Amino acid sequence: MDVVKKKPTLLQALIPIVCLIFLLSLNVFIYGEDTLSGANQIALLLAASIAGIIAIRLKLTWSAVSSQIVSSISTAMPSILILLLIGSLAGTWMISGVVPAMIYYGLKIIHPSIFLFAAVITCSIVSLATGSAWSTIATVGIALLGIGQALGMPVGLVAGAIISGAYFGDKMSPLSDTTNLAPAMAGTDLFTHIRYMMITTVPSMTLTLIIFLVIGFAGNFENDGANVEAVLEQVQLNFYVSPVLLIVPVLLILVIIKKMPPLPAILFGVLLGGLFAVIFQPDIIRTIAGGSYGYGMSAYISVMQSMFGDVSITTQNELVNELLSTTGMAGMLDTIWLILAAMVFGGVMESAGLLMRISEAIIKWSHSTGSLVASTVVTSIFFNITASDQYIAIVVPGRMYAKTYRERGYKPELLSRTLEDGGTVTSVLIPWNTCGATQSRVLGVSTFTYLPYCFFNIISPFMTILVAMLNYRIRRVGKDEQPDQSLEENDRKDQ
Repeated sequence: MDVVKKKPTLLQALIPIVCLIFLLSLNVFIYGEDTLSGANQIALLLAASIAGIIAIRLKLTWSAVSSQIVSSISTAMPSILILLLIGSLAGTWMISGVVPAMIYYGLKIIHPSIFLFAAVITCSIVSLATGSAWSTIATVGIALLGIGQALGMPVGLVAGAIISGAYFGDKMSPLSDTTNLAPAMAGTDLFTHIRYMMITTVPSMTLTLIIFLVIGFAGNFENDGANVEAVLEQVQLNFYVSPVLLIVPVLLILVIIKKMPPLPAILFGVLLGGLFAVIFQPDIIRTIAGGSYGYGMSAYISVMQSMFGDVSITTQNELVNELLSTTGMAGMLDTIWLILAAMVFGGVMESAGLLMRISEAIIKWSHSTGSLVASTVVTSIFFNITASDQYIAIVVPGRMYAKTYRERGYKPELLSRTLEDGGTVTSVLIPWNTCGATQSRVLGVSTFTYLPYCFFNIISPFMTILVAMLNYRIRRVGKDEQPDQSLEENDRKDQ
């Protein structure tokens, strides 16, 4: 592949970033929460055009730029396909009564004061078992969001609890792709990586649980009893509600635990939801199909409609109507458009070496343990923002910093932990990142609405920097877990 003939200056590398930030800020001011309907996509493409002009001025051929764009988009294709299937999953699980049943039993069992705490724990367990934050949020997360809405809680707060738990489990699960990718990039083994992550992850999750407990007990959510009863009544009136419907999510979790790949696993969940809809919800099937067909044709029409398009169950309660509405695959198209635009921007920036030029400037500031870890975190977040993909935010900084960590005598698990704390958990906080765009679309909550409440995702990068600055259990070659005193003294001098 062609390479740039001239190395970009830092100013050239920063120009597209500054333009993107300006356009995105302008979009928020003008369009508010509706920026993902097209404004941000165009902003990303315009910024990509500016980066393209710089690439051409650096003597890079258009074929090289376009080749990198295609390569960048190809890395996002698995996410796009999963996103489409998640749209179908939400549809069939709604008409089958699976999600309404989860909402119904959740409202019956969980007390409002501990709901947020329970939501974090539930999502943590499911994500830890499955290794997938995406699957967790698309299944139990949707149900928990419905419960929280019925309790009168702000959707951003509930979404923050769901995402915090899901990303904790994803980060700590040996089944997670990012948990396997980070140690592979750093050069350590999986379980050493997981054990070392506990030093920063357990305190981060502890603080998160305490915050949600305080919010739960300080809030006045238990006063919404009448609203809860209304939701329970309308769910019972419109759906057959039985514990047997919970077989669907249990089976999906089991096949994921058995290491079935994500795409066929989610497709299995989609089809199982459709089957349960046909068996247990005949009234819903007839209502969606319009009642002018035999049951076989009605079943086909209803299940297909739930997979690809809008489905709404109308009740006497506006809140319930909102809970029982899905948009299928079609509802994911704006998000896919956003991801494609973000991949174009990231591809152009990478082709011209602009991302690497900015990262090199960041590395120059990292002299002590704390500053090196902080630089790694900042670089991972930077790639989450610019390359719009959590895998790139792990792989590229991992390659960039591996030699520096080795030369300074640090064991590779310090780098792998930092990549997870900086790259994995922050990806969902960026609206145009594949993770942020997907979870925003799946939950129906804008990224900026849930971002302030994703306490685990916000605390984690700061925790890993704090632990490094304190030189707490920083592993160095030949010293196991105790800090090397001479290096510690050098750290102090550098600071």
